[in-house]
Amino acid sequence: MPSFDVVSEIDQQEVRNAVDQARREVTTRYDFKGTDTEIDLEDKAVTLNSSTEDRLAALRLLLEEKLVKRKVSLKALDYGKVEDAAGGRSRQRITLQAGISSDKARAINKAIKELGRKGVQSQTQSEQVRVTAKKRDDLQAVIAHLKEGDHGIPLQFTNMRD
Repeated sequence: MPSFDVVSEIDQQEVRNAVDQARREVTTRYDFKGTDTEIDLEDKAVTLNSSTEDRLAALRLLLEEKLVKRKVSLKALDYGKVEDAAGGRSRQRITLQAGISSDKARAINKAIKELGRKGVQSQTQSEQVRVTAKKRDDLQAVIAHLKEGDHGIPLQFTNMRD
């Protein structure tokens, strides 16, 4: 029986490369001179730190540009609120979302059922959704339907089997 998996993954290497590019550009751009602006990459988060909220917004925009160029979806970013740090500085934490939460999995399963294809089944397996059908055409219709909808997270379709 044909099947595929719906997953939400982030290429950590591309995120690391985008952060490195942004960090290099911050050191050379005139508008960041003397602002002591920093970007720190942790395991599942990026911390932006700058002297003012305006510079923080410019840094966030710069990081988004670098991520888009590296084909990392901005839907995978969860922005925290802008906090005041020591010395009148501003800080923002951006969490990288990987995997499909149970709420998002329920919404994806509901979207698949709403399509109304006969013989199409979906089930949640930890942080992914497995979709099975009797015909490959039905699976392709499900993929097209899921690509059209906005689920708030980047979706990839992997492990296609006949």
